[in-house]
Amino acid sequence: QVQLVESGGGLVQAGGSLRLSCAASGSIFSVNIMGWYRQAPEKQRELVADFSSGGRTNYADSVKGRFTISRDNAKNTVYLQMNSLKSEDTAVYYCNLKIFTPWSTREYWGQGTQVTVSS
Repeated sequence: QVQLVESGGGLVQAGGSLRLSCAASGSIFSVNIMGWYRQAPEKQRELVADFSSGGRTNYADSVKGRFTISRDNAKNTVYLQMNSLKSEDTAVYYCNLKIFTPWSTREYWGQGTQVTVSS
């Protein structure tokens, strides 16, 4: 069983920074993608950024140049450094892990962490 534990959310003023962390435990195969999604009130969940085990990163246009995703494979942990935060970044942020094996693709979600940016 895979578990994702997130930390690092909170309240910050516009222009400030926060760093989110997500540690994965359990049976994690080597081919995977770790990433962050977010969901604002009355909006659909959207991809923020992800980082494949092959080293490829992907960002939403709205966060390019402000957010940086990184991962520590030895610790099965992914980070999201968020700088120059805006009020529109306010959302619940969810850690996501996709695991690919020759037999299946499995997806896991963290419990979510609230990020609130005050203007």
